[in-house]
Amino acid sequence: MQEITSRWLLRMLPWVEAKGGHYRVNRRLNYTVGDGCVEFIQDGADVRVIPRELGELALLRGFDDVEVLTALAERCVQREFRPGETLVERGAPADRLYLIAHGRIGQTSVGRYGDEVALDVLADGERFGEHALLDEDAQWAHTATAETPGTLLTLSRADFAAVLEAAPGLREHIEEFRSLSSRRQNHRGEAEIAMSAGHTGEHELPGAFVDYEVTPREYELSVAQTVLRIHTRVADLFNGPMNQTKEQLRLTIEALRERQEDELINNREFGLLHNADFKQRFQTHSGPPTPDDMDELLCRRRGSKFYLAHPRTIAAIGREFNARGLYPDHVDLGGQNVPAWRGVPILPCNKIPITKEKTSSILIMRTGEDNQGVIGLHQTGLPDEYEPGLSVRFMGVDEKAITSYLVSTYYSAAILVPDAVGVLENVQIARWP
Repeated sequence: MQEITSRWLLRMLPWVEAKGGHYRVNRRLNYTVGDGCVEFIQDGADVRVIPRELGELALLRGFDDVEVLTALAERCVQREFRPGETLVERGAPADRLYLIAHGRIGQTSVGRYGDEVALDVLADGERFGEHALLDEDAQWAHTATAETPGTLLTLSRADFAAVLEAAPGLREHIEEFRSLSSRRQNHRGEAEIAMSAGHTGEHELPGAFVDYEVTPREYELSVAQTVLRIHTRVADLFNGPMNQTKEQLRLTIEALRERQEDELINNREFGLLHNADFKQRFQTHSGPPTPDDMDELLCRRRGSKFYLAHPRTIAAIGREFNARGLYPDHVDLGGQNVPAWRGVPILPCNKIPITKEKTSSILIMRTGEDNQGVIGLHQTGLPDEYEPGLSVRFMGVDEKAITSYLVSTYYSAAILVPDAVGVLENVQIARWP
């Protein structure tokens, strides 16, 4: 059976019981609002922002007056840019918001010793300049330069102010946003836990409590099922030298496990690619997966357990490393030598998609409940359980003497805190240095 793979994701995830078929993730209340991507409508060469998508902006999150959002969307002006074009200059007055419909834009600034340093790479759906809409004295803290051709929409402070002047509801929402922004937060945007340290004497201690999200995410177990049908004649007569029923069942379970891993990667409800936090999605700096990009993924989280990439992506990583005279380490993982970068294993997973442009993604994750990482969810103790979380239920023999077995496995995955998973997107895997 050629479909069988190493299924490293299923082997590496710690599996946690989800009693009752649900698992709730309680997180601290987070005041970092509007961290999603903005989506657009393309009509030929014309691009428009979807009005409700403006609710992804921090200052408009939760504002649901479609008429006002439409008025703002209609004032967005489309602009094309070319590779190498400077869109904003560090130190210049900032007077508009930039929404990236398509393309890559690099942000740079001046370092401590006067040299140019790269800050970030922005791509489709991202934006910059929100602060310029409310601050008349705002200046650009960075230089933004186009790395590819593309399209963006701009909203000027003057246009925003005109809509704001005519919309009392929007003014009230902006005041509430200013009040929310003034509340004390930690560097992750979570509500701060007040405390005092380093004091002497009878110092009055601040009161504190841990504020949780009002509507925590609940993960419901998904299911993969099939009905295995075996003729009683086969089960009776052809059981030597191997048990045909057992072998049919083994291969069916292998196919279910392959589908399970695919769902854990690609399912829109709980799959890791779709549920990775937007702030934990990064773009490569030059296209192919360089050691610098791997370091960027690694440094953004603590306790990373492993990278996960398509085998062809791993080959591209090796080419880039070799071109720089670097050779990945190897670590022993369950008796098998696997490549690693800075001691973190790089594991293959052919379920990660490759686009027709020959780009893919690289995931890195921290795992385990105790580490507040990624966990697999299942439920054991099922009726007619054959393996943990997988049951094989006899369904009877029909009038054609065919025996049927219902094979079911229940599973899901949960990301306990946003920085447990990082994704390097748009990784070019077809370039040979």
